[in-house]
Amino acid sequence: MRRESVIKRWGILACGVGAYLVFLVTFLYLAAFVGDWGVPKSVDRGGHAGSYFAPMLNAFWILLFGLQHAVMARPAFKRWWTSIIHPAVERSTFVLVASGLLVLMMWQWQPMPLTLWQAHDTWLRVVLSTISIAGWCLALYATFLIDHFDLFGLRQVALNFRGIPYTALRFKERAIYRRVRHPLMLGFLIAFWCTPTMTVGHALFAAVFSSYVILGISLEERDLIQLHGESYRAYRDRTPMLVPRLGFRVPASVGSSESPTAAVPRNSASERSKGSGFVTTARS
Repeated sequence: MRRESVIKRWGILACGVGAYLVFLVTFLYLAAFVGDWGVPKSVDRGGHAGSYFAPMLNAFWILLFGLQHAVMARPAFKRWWTSIIHPAVERSTFVLVASGLLVLMMWQWQPMPLTLWQAHDTWLRVVLSTISIAGWCLALYATFLIDHFDLFGLRQVALNFRGIPYTALRFKERAIYRRVRHPLMLGFLIAFWCTPTMTVGHALFAAVFSSYVILGISLEERDLIQLHGESYRAYRDRTPMLVPRLGFRVPASVGSSESPTAAVPRNSASERSKGSGFVTTARS
């Protein structure tokens, strides 16, 4: 292996690992920011009091994050982007940009502290906070059912470092993906809305992000149907989007189709859009 090639592969690996570490810190701080758990500034308090333009400015930062997901997760953009950068870091750049926009949103957020509802009993506050934490855990758990390291770009840079061509992961309908198509997004919705204190700012945050989730799922599933055809249509028809049905269901194999919020690997013909990561179900 030539020296230039070794340096390049080390550089790509370093970029991927760095992007993942930025995501990890951002994800943990976002959970604390939304839940108001031991951080100097949260969605409810801290920083300068919101101005008359606070609702529009706060919504703008969330929409900017959603726009990045909607654009960078599209197959056409990925084809153009990978003609400029190395394909192995396509997913890592997506993760890095998404993390940066979340950091920007939290930094620029203007609290709107007027309280809409508040749980006063300690036991109820503990229950609501626990459910919110469970939502964050569900979102994280869903990423491992797909392939956590593929979703956030580490698998791509590791394979490139070892000189192994990237291969798309085959989605297997398992665990909670047998009940809902987008458990990652379901986890985020639970985390955002289940809170012992709902301020105007928190409600705005949850409402705008929820709107993005519904729109993002629609765009992602459109791409997945184009990629996987009837196999994904069948999965969509038998599996609810976000709210699981009661009762037992016999799972069926999805073949090579990869669930949008569930498991379509990036950096391949079958890359999807979420996040979050973060907040998006696919790679967006």
